[in-house]
Amino acid sequence: MSAIEYRIEIQPLSLEDGGGFVAFAPDLPGCISDGATEHEAIDNLHDAIRDWIECAEQLGRAVPQPTPELMYA
Repeated sequence: MSAIEYRIEIQPLSLEDGGGFVAFAPDLPGCISDGATEHEAIDNLHDAIRDWIECAEQLGRAVPQPTPELMYA
């Protein structure tokens, strides 16, 4: 499974939280990363997704399938 198959949500961080952006993969509990820019947060999250999947496989745990994107007619 590729990291880019997973849906990503991204939100700006407040200045009190250091600014930048936080990104997470809702299908993978606890899989979250951040970055100074949206692009950096997404790149960092792709690394986190790959690590999340690798760790789950090493522990013999199931890896959730990516939620398909909603299609609108």
